[in-house]
Amino acid sequence: MADSGVSPLLDRVAVAVAVAAAIGRARPELMGTDPVVRRSDRADFQSNVALAVAKRVGVRPAEFAMELVAELGSGDGLFDAVTVSGPGFLNIAVSDHAMWEQVSARLDDDRLGISDFVRGRRTVVDYSAPNIAKEMHVGHLRTTIIGDCIARVLTFLGAAVIRQNHLGDWGTQFGMLIQYLDEHRGVRWRHDELSGDTSAVSALDGLYKAARTEFDGDPAFAERARTRVVALQSGDAATLRRWYEIVAESERAFGEIYDRLGVLLTADDYVGESFYNPMLVDTVAELVDKGIAVESDGALVVFSEEVDGHDGRPVPLMVRKRDGGYGYDTTDLATIRYRVQSLRAERLLYVTDSRQALHFRLIFEAARRAGWMTDDIEAVHVAYGTVLGPDGRPFKTRAGGAVRLTDLLNDAVAKARAVVAERNPELPTAELDAIAEPTGIGAVKYADLSTSRVRDYTFDPDRMVALNGNTSVYLQYAHARIRSILRKAPDHAVSIDSAIALQPAERDLALELDAYGAVVAEVAATLEPHRLCGYLYDLARDFTAFYETCPVLSAPDQLRKNRLALCASTARTLAHGLGLLGIAAPERM
Repeated sequence: MADSGVSPLLDRVAVAVAVAAAIGRARPELMGTDPVVRRSDRADFQSNVALAVAKRVGVRPAEFAMELVAELGSGDGLFDAVTVSGPGFLNIAVSDHAMWEQVSARLDDDRLGISDFVRGRRTVVDYSAPNIAKEMHVGHLRTTIIGDCIARVLTFLGAAVIRQNHLGDWGTQFGMLIQYLDEHRGVRWRHDELSGDTSAVSALDGLYKAARTEFDGDPAFAERARTRVVALQSGDAATLRRWYEIVAESERAFGEIYDRLGVLLTADDYVGESFYNPMLVDTVAELVDKGIAVESDGALVVFSEEVDGHDGRPVPLMVRKRDGGYGYDTTDLATIRYRVQSLRAERLLYVTDSRQALHFRLIFEAARRAGWMTDDIEAVHVAYGTVLGPDGRPFKTRAGGAVRLTDLLNDAVAKARAVVAERNPELPTAELDAIAEPTGIGAVKYADLSTSRVRDYTFDPDRMVALNGNTSVYLQYAHARIRSILRKAPDHAVSIDSAIALQPAERDLALELDAYGAVVAEVAATLEPHRLCGYLYDLARDFTAFYETCPVLSAPDQLRKNRLALCASTARTLAHGLGLLGIAAPERM
């Protein structure tokens, strides 16, 4: 574990360590006991350990709690008071001096006191995964946003993150599309041939649908398309050249959306299904040689040893079809094999929707049985729920199709522009547009991330851009407001006098600031970004309470400096937290 150089004096873990040490000193036989420390309304922290273990040492909880009070003392200046209440609750108040020292220490540290404790762990994060020649739609929203946040958090904490965008760029559909393009050479689909807001991938999506219609209605075209599939798979130069062109145009369009969303994915992260195609034969051969894949009705399958179907028989995983072809199951097995053996991944995170839970359970099981994933390699299906429309059903257009991601983002930006314009009617158009774009995009991302990822949520642009409540706009305004306060300060230099007594609102804010590291670590452990969203919302509310009760700019000289330090620390924490979510923190709004 790397040390950031800042001691987390006030967080729950640090207090828990102090209480655990006191338990060990008071009763050596209880060494290692969970001190059961949490934040409390009655004090800064509370420990319930005396109630949990008193019977084991033959005393009343209150008596054992008093033993711990004696052992804890002042904690070398860390604690202001340690008292017992009720049947044996241990109430712990941190000293004002320690709190101010911690505010100062965090401000002096670029990492806000958070260590990079997962340094070097090679982690593959597989997310987004759109299909070539098809537009990104609402179904790509959650995987892209959640996956990007997880990649950001793990990277900050020191993991060696390998982003992987598993593009759907191979299959029989490309033979059909290429044949259609060759027979309709007058159609425009390349980005430099198009005008307006139409992207190459949008044009290709429409042409693919036209090709499908012709395929279904014209047996002669269908036969020519099948011949083209064979040409593609056998490496015909002209066919491959057109395929490469389709892939390049699609990737260009995806890149524009990623740039707009502010996600980290670049062309270097694109690894399509075609990349693994040459590995499929060897992957299947290894499964057969190890007796894991067996023949069944002319196909090769892996029968699960963990999952039975409704008929009570083991669920099969198809690794080679009767006609000798391969499907997603085989590609995903080859992908795991490559990522472990070639990328040396120690952790594999697949950010896909919850409906794929069985698929990944079977894939992970087969990979472990094959010996590709050993006990020291973790594989996780990071499942998420569905984006719903106003009717409570999966979000679709009025015609029943998938909502284009571009249209969804445009709607949110328009709503954000209206909100900002209403609040600041004097803003020039250019500045208004510059604010509306990150505000609308941030609203979409935050609405997704602030919802527990396993739950469905309703896409509601009006609620997303609201200035009040748990929204990104509320957090962005809070950050911009604090930056405005700091700009007005007569002295930007931050210096803290730790002898000044804390007011209750100052204490609440300082404690909330100190909890940031624990929350970020919790997100990394649970892969649940909504925990960070909830923390940032609480922090913004604590700052509002502080600002309403504790004058800053009008306070006496040294008190003003202390309070400006709290403002600066809050602004940095909000900006950093929003950054981990992939959301901008504007200086002005």
